[in-house]
Amino acid sequence: MIRSFTPFFQWFAATDWFMRVGPRVLPKFDRVLRRLAGSRLLSGGPLPTLVLTSTGAKTGLPRGVPLVCRPEPDGALLVVGSNFGQDRHPAWSANLLKTPEARVGFGGREFGVTAVLLTGAERAAVWPGLIEQWPVYDRYTDISGRELRVFRLIPMH
Repeated sequence: MIRSFTPFFQWFAATDWFMRVGPRVLPKFDRVLRRLAGSRLLSGGPLPTLVLTSTGAKTGLPRGVPLVCRPEPDGALLVVGSNFGQDRHPAWSANLLKTPEARVGFGGREFGVTAVLLTGAERAAVWPGLIEQWPVYDRYTDISGRELRVFRLIPMH
Protein backbone atom coordinates (compact mmCIF):
# COMPACT_ATOMS: atom_id res chain seq x y z
CA MET A 1 0.00 0.00 0.00
CA ILE A 2 2.74 2.48 0.93
CA ARG A 3 4.42 1.89 -2.45
CA SER A 4 1.38 3.44 -4.16
CA PHE A 5 2.40 6.73 -2.52
CA THR A 6 5.89 6.66 -4.09
CA PRO A 7 5.07 9.32 -6.74
CA PHE A 8 3.87 11.64 -3.97
CA PHE A 9 7.03 11.02 -1.91
CA GLN A 10 9.17 11.71 -4.99
CA TRP A 11 7.36 14.97 -5.68
CA PHE A 12 7.51 16.02 -2.02
CA ALA A 13 11.22 15.18 -1.66
CA ALA A 14 11.99 17.43 -4.65
CA THR A 15 10.26 20.51 -3.25
CA ASP A 16 12.34 23.47 -2.12
CA TRP A 17 10.58 23.38 1.27
CA PHE A 18 11.51 19.73 1.89
CA MET A 19 15.12 20.29 0.84
CA ARG A 20 15.38 23.09 3.44
CA VAL A 21 13.47 21.43 6.27
CA GLY A 22 14.17 17.73 5.60
CA PRO A 23 17.76 17.68 6.86
CA ARG A 24 16.67 19.02 10.26
CA VAL A 25 13.39 17.15 10.68
CA LEU A 26 13.65 13.80 8.90
CA PRO A 27 16.53 12.25 10.91
CA LYS A 28 14.72 13.02 14.20
CA PHE A 29 11.43 11.72 12.83
CA ASP A 30 13.13 8.57 11.57
CA ARG A 31 14.76 7.91 14.98
CA VAL A 32 11.36 8.17 16.69
CA LEU A 33 9.73 5.84 14.16
CA ARG A 34 12.54 3.30 14.49
CA ARG A 35 12.33 3.43 18.28
CA LEU A 36 8.56 2.87 18.19
CA ALA A 37 8.28 0.35 15.37
CA GLY A 38 11.78 -0.93 14.76
CA SER A 39 12.79 -1.39 11.15
CA ARG A 40 9.48 -3.12 10.37
CA LEU A 41 7.69 0.10 9.47
CA LEU A 42 10.37 1.75 7.35
CA SER A 43 11.49 -1.40 5.56
CA GLY A 44 8.01 -1.57 4.06
CA GLY A 45 8.13 2.04 2.94
CA PRO A 46 8.43 3.36 -0.59
CA LEU A 47 12.20 2.73 -0.70
CA PRO A 48 14.52 0.17 0.88
CA THR A 49 16.21 1.74 3.89
CA LEU A 50 19.22 0.71 5.93
CA VAL A 51 20.95 2.07 9.00
CA LEU A 52 24.63 2.75 8.42
CA THR A 53 26.92 2.98 11.45
CA SER A 54 30.26 4.45 10.50
CA THR A 55 33.17 5.82 12.50
CA GLY A 56 33.12 9.60 12.82
CA ALA A 57 35.94 11.10 10.73
CA LYS A 58 36.65 13.78 13.34
CA THR A 59 35.43 12.19 16.58
CA GLY A 60 36.21 8.51 16.06
CA LEU A 61 32.81 7.75 17.61
CA PRO A 62 30.14 5.49 16.06
CA ARG A 63 27.63 7.47 13.98
CA GLY A 64 24.35 5.93 12.83
CA VAL A 65 22.26 7.29 9.98
CA PRO A 66 19.27 5.92 8.06
CA LEU A 67 19.81 5.87 4.28
CA VAL A 68 17.86 4.87 1.23
CA CYS A 69 19.65 2.02 -0.50
CA ARG A 70 19.54 -0.01 -3.69
CA PRO A 71 20.26 -3.71 -3.12
CA GLU A 72 22.39 -5.41 -5.77
CA PRO A 73 22.01 -9.08 -6.77
CA ASP A 74 25.29 -10.08 -5.09
CA GLY A 75 24.19 -8.71 -1.70
CA ALA A 76 26.02 -5.38 -1.92
CA LEU A 77 24.05 -2.19 -1.25
CA LEU A 78 24.34 1.14 -3.04
CA VAL A 79 23.88 4.40 -1.12
CA VAL A 80 23.92 7.97 -2.44
CA GLY A 81 25.26 11.01 -0.57
CA SER A 82 22.46 13.33 -1.64
CA ASN A 83 22.28 15.30 1.62
CA PHE A 84 18.82 16.52 0.57
CA GLY A 85 20.37 18.56 -2.25
CA GLN A 86 22.56 20.61 0.08
CA ASP A 87 25.77 22.08 -1.37
CA ARG A 88 28.03 19.90 0.80
CA HIS A 89 28.49 16.15 1.01
CA PRO A 90 26.89 14.42 4.00
CA ALA A 91 29.11 13.74 7.02
CA TRP A 92 28.58 9.97 6.76
CA SER A 93 30.27 10.00 3.34
CA ALA A 94 33.39 11.68 4.80
CA ASN A 95 33.32 9.04 7.54
CA LEU A 96 33.38 6.26 4.92
CA LEU A 97 36.19 7.91 2.98
CA LYS A 98 38.33 7.97 6.12
CA THR A 99 37.26 4.58 7.52
CA PRO A 100 35.56 2.36 4.89
CA GLU A 101 34.71 -0.40 7.38
CA ALA A 102 31.22 0.09 8.82
CA ARG A 103 28.13 -1.76 10.05
CA VAL A 104 24.75 -1.95 8.35
CA GLY A 105 21.34 -2.86 9.66
CA PHE A 106 19.19 -4.07 6.76
CA GLY A 107 16.46 -6.63 6.27
CA GLY A 108 16.38 -7.60 9.93
CA ARG A 109 20.12 -8.33 10.00
CA GLU A 110 23.20 -6.44 11.10
CA PHE A 111 26.52 -7.04 9.36
CA GLY A 112 29.88 -5.52 8.58
CA VAL A 113 30.56 -3.86 5.24
CA THR A 114 33.42 -2.28 3.37
CA ALA A 115 32.47 0.91 1.55
CA VAL A 116 33.85 1.62 -1.91
CA LEU A 117 33.38 5.07 -3.48
CA LEU A 118 32.26 4.57 -7.07
CA THR A 119 33.76 6.87 -9.68
CA GLY A 120 34.02 7.03 -13.45
CA ALA A 121 32.61 4.07 -15.37
CA GLU A 122 31.60 2.19 -12.20
CA ARG A 123 29.50 5.12 -11.02
CA ALA A 124 28.08 5.71 -14.50
CA ALA A 125 27.00 2.05 -14.70
CA VAL A 126 24.86 2.19 -11.53
CA TRP A 127 23.55 5.77 -11.83
CA PRO A 128 20.62 5.01 -14.20
CA GLY A 129 19.26 2.38 -11.79
CA LEU A 130 19.56 4.80 -8.87
CA ILE A 131 17.68 7.46 -10.86
CA GLU A 132 15.03 4.92 -11.83
CA GLN A 133 14.54 4.07 -8.15
CA TRP A 134 14.60 7.68 -6.91
CA PRO A 135 14.45 10.33 -9.69
CA VAL A 136 14.90 13.08 -7.10
CA TYR A 137 18.66 12.41 -7.18
CA ASP A 138 18.81 14.31 -10.48
CA ARG A 139 17.18 17.37 -8.88
CA TYR A 140 19.49 17.12 -5.87
CA THR A 141 22.49 17.06 -8.25
CA ASP A 142 21.25 20.14 -10.09
CA ILE A 143 20.42 22.09 -6.91
CA SER A 144 23.60 21.15 -5.03
CA GLY A 145 25.96 21.86 -7.93
CA ARG A 146 28.03 18.80 -7.05
CA GLU A 147 28.34 15.18 -8.14
CA LEU A 148 26.59 13.09 -5.51
CA ARG A 149 28.86 10.46 -3.99
CA VAL A 150 27.79 6.87 -4.60
CA PHE A 151 29.12 4.10 -2.38
CA ARG A 152 28.88 0.35 -2.77
CA LEU A 153 28.62 -1.31 0.65
CA ILE A 154 30.13 -4.77 0.27
CA PRO A 155 29.21 -7.25 3.03
CA MET A 156 32.13 -8.77 4.92
CA HIS A 157 32.12 -12.52 5.12
